[in-house]
Amino acid sequence: MTESRTRIRKAVIPAAGLGTRFLPATKATPKEMLPVVDKPAIQYVVEEAVTAGLSDVLMVTGRNKRPLEDHFDRNYELEEALSRKGDRSRLARVQESSDLATMHYVRQGDPRGLGHAVLCAEPHVGDQPFAVLLGDDLIDPRDPLLQRMVQVQEEHGGSVIALMEVDPAQIGMYGCAAATPTGDDDVVTVSDLVEKPDPADAPSNLAIIGRYVLDPAVFEVLRKTEPGRGNEIQLTDALQVLASDSSIGGPVHGVVFKGRRYDTGDRGDYLRAIVRLACEREDLGPDFRTWLRSYVTEEM
Repeated sequence: MTESRTRIRKAVIPAAGLGTRFLPATKATPKEMLPVVDKPAIQYVVEEAVTAGLSDVLMVTGRNKRPLEDHFDRNYELEEALSRKGDRSRLARVQESSDLATMHYVRQGDPRGLGHAVLCAEPHVGDQPFAVLLGDDLIDPRDPLLQRMVQVQEEHGGSVIALMEVDPAQIGMYGCAAATPTGDDDVVTVSDLVEKPDPADAPSNLAIIGRYVLDPAVFEVLRKTEPGRGNEIQLTDALQVLASDSSIGGPVHGVVFKGRRYDTGDRGDYLRAIVRLACEREDLGPDFRTWLRSYVTEEM
Protein backbone atom coordinates (compact mmCIF):
# COMPACT_ATOMS: atom_id res chain seq x y z
CA MET A 1 0.00 0.00 0.00
CA THR A 2 1.31 3.43 -0.91
CA GLU A 3 1.89 5.69 2.10
CA SER A 4 -0.48 8.66 2.14
CA ARG A 5 1.27 12.03 2.29
CA THR A 6 -0.07 15.49 2.96
CA ARG A 7 -0.65 17.49 -0.23
CA ILE A 8 1.55 20.58 -0.22
CA ARG A 9 -0.49 23.77 -0.37
CA LYS A 10 1.60 26.43 1.37
CA ALA A 11 4.51 28.48 0.08
CA VAL A 12 6.82 30.73 2.09
CA ILE A 13 8.66 33.61 0.42
CA PRO A 14 11.35 35.30 2.55
CA ALA A 15 11.38 38.98 1.60
CA ALA A 16 12.97 40.83 4.51
CA GLY A 17 16.37 41.54 2.94
CA LEU A 18 17.64 45.10 2.60
CA GLY A 19 18.74 44.80 -1.03
CA THR A 20 22.00 46.64 -0.42
CA ARG A 21 23.48 45.55 -3.76
CA PHE A 22 20.88 47.72 -5.51
CA LEU A 23 21.31 50.92 -3.53
CA PRO A 24 20.28 53.68 -3.94
CA ALA A 25 17.29 52.23 -5.85
CA THR A 26 16.33 50.14 -2.81
CA LYS A 27 16.65 52.93 -0.28
CA ALA A 28 12.87 53.45 -0.33
CA THR A 29 11.73 50.65 -2.67
CA PRO A 30 11.93 46.97 -1.69
CA LYS A 31 14.27 45.07 -3.99
CA GLU A 32 11.46 42.59 -4.61
CA MET A 33 9.47 45.39 -6.24
CA LEU A 34 12.13 46.25 -8.82
CA PRO A 35 10.56 45.67 -12.24
CA VAL A 36 11.58 42.82 -14.50
CA VAL A 37 10.24 44.22 -17.77
CA ASP A 38 6.81 45.36 -16.50
CA LYS A 39 6.17 43.20 -13.44
CA PRO A 40 7.94 43.33 -10.09
CA ALA A 41 10.24 40.38 -9.49
CA ILE A 42 8.15 39.16 -6.57
CA GLN A 43 5.08 38.65 -8.77
CA TYR A 44 6.95 36.14 -10.94
CA VAL A 45 7.73 34.16 -7.77
CA VAL A 46 4.14 34.15 -6.53
CA GLU A 47 2.94 33.11 -9.99
CA GLU A 48 5.37 30.20 -9.92
CA ALA A 49 4.03 29.03 -6.56
CA VAL A 50 0.43 29.24 -7.77
CA THR A 51 1.24 27.35 -10.98
CA ALA A 52 2.65 24.55 -8.81
CA GLY A 53 -0.65 24.37 -6.90
CA LEU A 54 0.46 26.37 -3.85
CA SER A 55 -2.34 28.87 -3.47
CA ASP A 56 -1.60 29.81 0.18
CA VAL A 57 1.42 32.15 0.26
CA LEU A 58 3.12 33.56 3.34
CA MET A 59 5.55 36.42 2.77
CA VAL A 60 8.15 37.03 5.48
CA THR A 61 8.78 40.77 5.38
CA GLY A 62 10.59 43.48 7.31
CA ARG A 63 10.59 47.23 7.72
CA ASN A 64 9.83 49.32 4.63
CA LYS A 65 8.22 46.34 2.87
CA ARG A 66 4.66 47.67 2.86
CA PRO A 67 4.70 48.11 -0.95
CA LEU A 68 4.75 44.30 -1.22
CA GLU A 69 1.44 44.09 0.61
CA ASP A 70 0.00 46.96 -1.42
CA HIS A 71 0.96 45.29 -4.70
CA PHE A 72 -1.01 42.13 -3.91
CA ASP A 73 -3.97 44.10 -2.53
CA ARG A 74 -6.78 45.79 -4.43
CA ASN A 75 -6.34 49.37 -5.60
CA TYR A 76 -9.91 50.51 -6.04
CA GLU A 77 -9.08 54.07 -7.11
CA LEU A 78 -6.77 52.89 -9.90
CA GLU A 79 -9.21 50.17 -10.98
CA GLU A 80 -12.07 52.68 -11.12
CA ALA A 81 -9.98 55.12 -13.18
CA LEU A 82 -9.07 52.39 -15.69
CA SER A 83 -12.65 51.17 -15.80
CA ARG A 84 -13.94 54.68 -16.61
CA LYS A 85 -11.43 54.89 -19.47
CA GLY A 86 -12.54 51.53 -20.78
CA ASP A 87 -8.95 50.29 -20.53
CA ARG A 88 -9.81 46.65 -19.94
CA SER A 89 -6.33 45.35 -20.76
CA ARG A 90 -4.54 47.36 -18.07
CA LEU A 91 -7.41 46.81 -15.64
CA ALA A 92 -7.00 43.04 -15.98
CA ARG A 93 -3.26 43.32 -15.42
CA VAL A 94 -3.77 45.43 -12.29
CA GLN A 95 -6.33 43.01 -10.89
CA GLU A 96 -4.22 39.96 -11.72
CA SER A 97 -1.81 40.43 -8.81
CA SER A 98 -4.58 40.76 -6.22
CA ASP A 99 -6.37 37.65 -7.49
CA LEU A 100 -3.33 35.36 -7.68
CA ALA A 101 -3.33 33.70 -4.27
CA THR A 102 -4.39 33.92 -0.65
CA MET A 103 -1.63 36.15 0.73
CA HIS A 104 -0.42 36.34 4.32
CA TYR A 105 2.37 38.39 5.88
CA VAL A 106 4.60 38.13 8.95
CA ARG A 107 7.42 40.41 10.04
CA GLN A 108 10.93 39.13 10.62
CA GLY A 109 11.71 41.72 13.25
CA ASP A 110 15.34 40.68 13.72
CA PRO A 111 17.15 39.90 10.42
CA ARG A 112 19.06 36.81 11.51
CA GLY A 113 19.34 34.96 8.22
CA LEU A 114 17.34 32.72 5.93
CA GLY A 115 16.97 29.98 8.53
CA HIS A 116 15.44 32.45 10.97
CA ALA A 117 13.10 33.76 8.25
CA VAL A 118 11.86 30.22 7.60
CA LEU A 119 11.38 29.70 11.34
CA CYS A 120 9.12 32.77 11.40
CA ALA A 121 6.73 30.80 9.15
CA GLU A 122 6.14 27.98 11.64
CA PRO A 123 2.91 29.34 13.20
CA HIS A 124 1.37 29.61 9.74
CA VAL A 125 2.72 26.38 8.27
CA GLY A 126 2.22 24.14 11.32
CA ASP A 127 2.96 20.45 10.80
CA GLN A 128 2.56 20.41 7.02
CA PRO A 129 5.29 20.15 4.38
CA PHE A 130 5.75 23.46 2.59
CA ALA A 131 7.74 25.17 -0.15
CA VAL A 132 10.23 28.02 0.21
CA LEU A 133 10.89 30.27 -2.79
CA LEU A 134 13.64 32.88 -2.76
CA GLY A 135 12.83 36.02 -4.72
CA ASP A 136 16.28 36.46 -6.28
CA ASP A 137 15.85 33.33 -8.41
CA LEU A 138 13.27 33.51 -11.17
CA ILE A 139 12.50 30.19 -12.84
CA ASP A 140 11.14 30.27 -16.38
CA PRO A 141 7.51 29.06 -16.33
CA ARG A 142 8.30 26.75 -19.26
CA ASP A 143 10.59 24.78 -16.91
CA PRO A 144 8.35 23.54 -14.07
CA LEU A 145 11.00 23.05 -11.37
CA LEU A 146 8.73 23.53 -8.36
CA GLN A 147 6.09 21.14 -9.68
CA ARG A 148 8.79 18.49 -10.06
CA MET A 149 10.07 19.12 -6.53
CA VAL A 150 6.57 18.77 -5.09
CA GLN A 151 6.16 15.51 -7.01
CA VAL A 152 9.43 14.14 -5.61
CA GLN A 153 8.48 15.11 -2.06
CA GLU A 154 5.09 13.45 -2.39
CA GLU A 155 6.78 10.27 -3.66
CA HIS A 156 9.62 10.08 -1.14
CA GLY A 157 8.67 12.29 1.81
CA GLY A 158 11.28 14.32 3.66
CA SER A 159 12.68 17.44 2.06
CA VAL A 160 13.69 18.34 -1.49
CA ILE A 161 16.14 21.03 -2.58
CA ALA A 162 16.82 22.48 -6.02
CA LEU A 163 20.33 21.95 -7.35
CA MET A 164 22.14 23.22 -10.42
CA GLU A 165 25.55 22.36 -11.82
CA VAL A 166 27.89 25.36 -11.79
CA ASP A 167 31.48 26.02 -12.73
CA PRO A 168 33.54 24.42 -9.92
CA ALA A 169 35.39 27.71 -9.47
CA GLN A 170 32.06 29.41 -8.64
CA ILE A 171 30.79 26.88 -6.08
CA GLY A 172 32.07 29.03 -3.21
CA MET A 173 29.23 31.46 -3.94
CA TYR A 174 26.58 28.86 -3.12
CA GLY A 175 25.53 26.17 -0.72
CA CYS A 176 26.89 22.89 -2.06
CA ALA A 177 25.53 19.32 -1.91
CA ALA A 178 27.20 15.93 -1.69
CA ALA A 179 24.83 13.59 -3.49
CA THR A 180 24.41 10.13 -5.00
CA PRO A 181 22.25 9.18 -8.00
CA THR A 182 18.81 7.59 -7.76
CA GLY A 183 16.72 5.75 -10.33
CA ASP A 184 15.58 9.10 -11.76
CA ASP A 185 18.02 11.03 -13.94
CA ASP A 186 17.13 14.38 -12.37
CA VAL A 187 16.91 13.26 -8.72
CA VAL A 188 19.76 12.65 -6.27
CA THR A 189 19.94 11.63 -2.63
CA VAL A 190 21.69 14.32 -0.57
CA SER A 191 24.05 13.12 2.15
CA ASP A 192 25.78 16.36 3.11
CA LEU A 193 25.51 20.12 2.58
CA VAL A 194 28.11 22.84 2.98
CA GLU A 195 27.42 26.58 2.92
CA LYS A 196 29.75 28.45 0.51
CA PRO A 197 32.71 26.05 0.67
CA ASP A 198 36.21 26.72 -0.56
CA PRO A 199 36.19 25.34 -4.12
CA ALA A 200 39.07 23.03 -3.25
CA ASP A 201 37.03 21.45 -0.46
CA ALA A 202 33.62 21.37 -2.17
CA PRO A 203 32.06 17.88 -2.34
CA SER A 204 30.62 18.55 -5.82
CA ASN A 205 29.70 21.29 -8.26
CA LEU A 206 26.00 20.97 -7.37
CA ALA A 207 24.89 24.36 -6.09
CA ILE A 208 21.72 24.96 -4.09
CA ILE A 209 19.42 27.44 -5.81
CA GLY A 210 16.49 29.21 -4.25
CA ARG A 211 13.75 26.55 -4.18
CA TYR A 212 13.03 24.17 -1.32
CA VAL A 213 10.23 21.80 -0.34
CA LEU A 214 10.64 21.15 3.37
CA ASP A 215 9.39 18.71 5.95
CA PRO A 216 8.10 20.55 9.06
CA ALA A 217 10.78 18.77 11.12
CA VAL A 218 13.09 21.52 9.88
CA PHE A 219 11.55 23.92 12.42
CA GLU A 220 12.77 21.98 15.44
CA VAL A 221 16.23 21.72 13.88
CA LEU A 222 16.30 25.45 13.14
CA ARG A 223 15.46 26.25 16.76
CA LYS A 224 18.61 24.39 17.77
CA THR A 225 20.82 25.72 14.97
CA GLU A 226 23.54 28.09 16.11
CA PRO A 227 24.44 31.10 13.96
CA GLY A 228 26.88 30.11 11.24
CA ARG A 229 28.42 31.96 8.30
CA GLY A 230 27.82 35.70 8.60
CA ASN A 231 26.60 35.16 12.19
CA GLU A 232 23.23 34.17 10.72
CA ILE A 233 21.05 31.11 11.17
CA GLN A 234 21.67 29.24 7.93
CA LEU A 235 18.96 27.07 6.40
CA THR A 236 21.73 25.01 4.80
CA ASP A 237 23.05 24.05 8.26
CA ALA A 238 19.62 22.79 9.31
CA LEU A 239 19.21 20.82 6.09
CA GLN A 240 22.63 19.27 6.67
CA VAL A 241 21.32 17.84 9.93
CA LEU A 242 18.29 16.39 8.16
CA ALA A 243 20.45 14.96 5.38
CA SER A 244 22.75 13.22 7.84
CA ASP A 245 19.92 11.56 9.80
CA SER A 246 16.76 10.62 7.88
CA SER A 247 15.06 9.53 11.11
CA ILE A 248 14.53 13.19 12.03
CA GLY A 249 12.39 14.29 9.12
CA GLY A 250 12.83 11.82 6.31
CA PRO A 251 15.48 11.86 3.58
CA VAL A 252 16.73 14.90 1.69
CA HIS A 253 16.59 14.64 -2.09
CA GLY A 254 17.75 17.07 -4.72
CA VAL A 255 16.23 17.86 -8.09
CA VAL A 256 19.02 18.74 -10.54
CA PHE A 257 17.66 21.61 -12.63
CA LYS A 258 18.85 22.12 -16.20
CA GLY A 259 16.30 24.72 -17.28
CA ARG A 260 16.19 28.50 -17.53
CA ARG A 261 16.94 30.45 -14.36
CA TYR A 262 17.18 34.22 -14.08
CA ASP A 263 19.25 35.57 -11.20
CA THR A 264 17.95 38.99 -10.18
CA GLY A 265 20.08 39.29 -7.04
CA ASP A 266 23.08 40.64 -8.91
CA ARG A 267 22.96 43.88 -10.91
CA GLY A 268 24.52 42.42 -14.03
CA ASP A 269 22.37 39.29 -13.95
CA TYR A 270 19.31 41.42 -13.24
CA LEU A 271 19.91 43.37 -16.45
CA ARG A 272 20.52 40.17 -18.39
CA ALA A 273 17.28 38.72 -17.04
CA ILE A 274 15.33 41.75 -18.28
CA VAL A 275 16.88 41.50 -21.74
CA ARG A 276 16.23 37.76 -22.03
CA LEU A 277 12.63 38.00 -20.87
CA ALA A 278 11.91 41.05 -23.04
CA CYS A 279 13.33 39.27 -26.09
CA GLU A 280 10.97 36.35 -25.52
CA ARG A 281 7.80 38.41 -25.08
CA GLU A 282 5.37 38.19 -28.01
CA ASP A 283 4.34 41.83 -27.60
CA LEU A 284 7.83 43.28 -27.10
CA GLY A 285 10.23 40.72 -28.50
CA PRO A 286 10.22 41.37 -32.28
CA ASP A 287 10.89 45.12 -32.07
CA PHE A 288 13.23 44.78 -29.11
CA ARG A 289 15.33 42.07 -30.76
CA THR A 290 15.64 44.19 -33.91
CA TRP A 291 16.82 47.16 -31.86
CA LEU A 292 19.20 45.00 -29.82
CA ARG A 293 20.84 43.54 -32.92
CA SER A 294 21.28 47.02 -34.33
CA TYR A 295 22.69 48.35 -31.08
CA VAL A 296 25.20 45.52 -30.70
CA THR A 297 26.29 45.82 -34.33
CA GLU A 298 26.64 49.59 -34.43
CA GLU A 299 27.65 50.52 -30.90
CA MET A 300 29.61 47.53 -29.61
